[in-house]
Amino acid sequence: MPIAVPERPVGLSDAKPTRAPRGSRAFALPRGLAGTAGRIAAFTVGQAALMVGAGLLITGPAAHVWPISAEDRVDEGFERLRTGALTTVSFIGSEAGNTLTVIAITLLVCLGLVFIPRLPMWRQAAFLAVSVSLQALVFLVITLSVDRQRPDVHRLDASPPTSSYTSGHTGAATALYAGLAFLALSRMRGPWRRIVGTLLLLLPLLVALSRLYRGMHHPTDVVGGLLNGSLSLMIVGYALFARPEVIAPPTGRPVRAAPAAGHTADVSGPVTVIVNPTVTRPRDHEAVRAVLERHGLHEPVFLETTADDPGTGQSARALADGARLVVVCGGDGTVRTVADALAGSGVPLAIVPSGTGNLLARNLGLPLTPAEALDAALSGAPRPIDLARIEGDGLPATHFTAMAGAGLDAAIMEKTADRAKSVLGWPAYALAGLSSLTTPPVRLTVRLDEAPALHRTARMVLVGNVGTVQGGLNLLPSARPDDGLLELMILDPHGPSGWLRALTTVLRGRSGAPHTTLSDTAEQEGGKSLRVEYLTFRRAELRFDAPCPREIDGDPVDPGDRLTVTVAPGALTVLLPQEQEQA
Repeated sequence: MPIAVPERPVGLSDAKPTRAPRGSRAFALPRGLAGTAGRIAAFTVGQAALMVGAGLLITGPAAHVWPISAEDRVDEGFERLRTGALTTVSFIGSEAGNTLTVIAITLLVCLGLVFIPRLPMWRQAAFLAVSVSLQALVFLVITLSVDRQRPDVHRLDASPPTSSYTSGHTGAATALYAGLAFLALSRMRGPWRRIVGTLLLLLPLLVALSRLYRGMHHPTDVVGGLLNGSLSLMIVGYALFARPEVIAPPTGRPVRAAPAAGHTADVSGPVTVIVNPTVTRPRDHEAVRAVLERHGLHEPVFLETTADDPGTGQSARALADGARLVVVCGGDGTVRTVADALAGSGVPLAIVPSGTGNLLARNLGLPLTPAEALDAALSGAPRPIDLARIEGDGLPATHFTAMAGAGLDAAIMEKTADRAKSVLGWPAYALAGLSSLTTPPVRLTVRLDEAPALHRTARMVLVGNVGTVQGGLNLLPSARPDDGLLELMILDPHGPSGWLRALTTVLRGRSGAPHTTLSDTAEQEGGKSLRVEYLTFRRAELRFDAPCPREIDGDPVDPGDRLTVTVAPGALTVLLPQEQEQA
């Protein structure tokens, strides 16, 4: 297959840095949001009408019709079954659906989904929060419309001033725990995925049985609660996940391959595929092989990474064997290791995103489905992109492709064990994030290019070759992988209000944040402490007053007090989807 390969990487003198307008990359709400809200509202009105109608039927014409007429005997049967152990279990089950419990868990999970660095899952957080809220709203309408007395048995809890129909505990538990089960089944990997999902789905049933056991509801009340919570989940889930109109807006122009120019190389020679077996499966390997075959690339050599060699040795072998194309299947860490080994070689790299973050693939505009990403890359052309060279005390020089950081961001990565990620998925980051918010600030000295030194305090320092992370959030609004520049973000919030203002600044993009350039850094010295500060550079030297956690492309490295980061313009050649000619 002919692929145009540049004669040489773009050097520093060739780079023509371009910057997007400051307001052009701010976080925006998904397109189609107004229509989605309208559909959710319309379906919710229908849900409320259905639930109220069923309640009026149960308390009216059907009250003396079996099986409604037999509910009192069921209530009395549960009362006769009471034992000390079962009462304790029912108390725990009932508390799992308690209003305060549901609100606290929903709030913590949504905060984890939104606030954790590198993992802002806006749509998933909205799905959970809106589902729980709508269930509560419909429940309120039902209790105001349907008056039903609670069972005539000894009740183990104080009777709230609401109607027995429907069970609010059961409805809230269904919306929360079934919603979490959906997120777990859709986001987790590994053998624990179905186990965790099943356990979460059983929790609403435990709450329902506990409310019956404690004499708080009739059977149809808890069935109504299960139905109310389920309908809220289906309505919101359909609106946010199933309809194609609800999509996150692009935060910037993706890097695409320009119409092919330069020498043409026939990549009919050796092709090496480097795969991370912990995030790929045999069927993924076969899908990659099939795509390569369709593009005329036969008999590729597959090499698996190991814990001891995450890609360096495999890349060296590919170059030694004369590979004309290297395909990497893995997450950000695997892509980084292979890119570091291929830097400056001119051998094209095709990225098959197979991890959780896939930050480089996202920012290059590649599809996130492995087979589609490879097909798009092989249908495109090679494009030189920048890498960032990083080194420090106890840190040998290496390259990264996306982001590197120190402080809070690195502490979260350090506290999230691989085992926890494979078992829990994104909640593992949430738990680590909550325990890392108390990471103390550090003093640091920043030297950018030839500019005077800056003195700052920071809870997190983030350097990026690209800026967009999951959920469309642009942490580094001006970062582009082909402009010969890197971007630095210094985050230093103080107290709850400081965190809130910092979050608002990040969501709004650079339009709401101080942007320090090399010409005005001196003016900031001695001024008010900046909560979020952005800087662009070619070379940065960072010195901290004490060793702090560090990470490179999401992988923790040894703590240290020094980092030096330098841009390597055009160091890596990547196959990218072809940019269309403008008519």
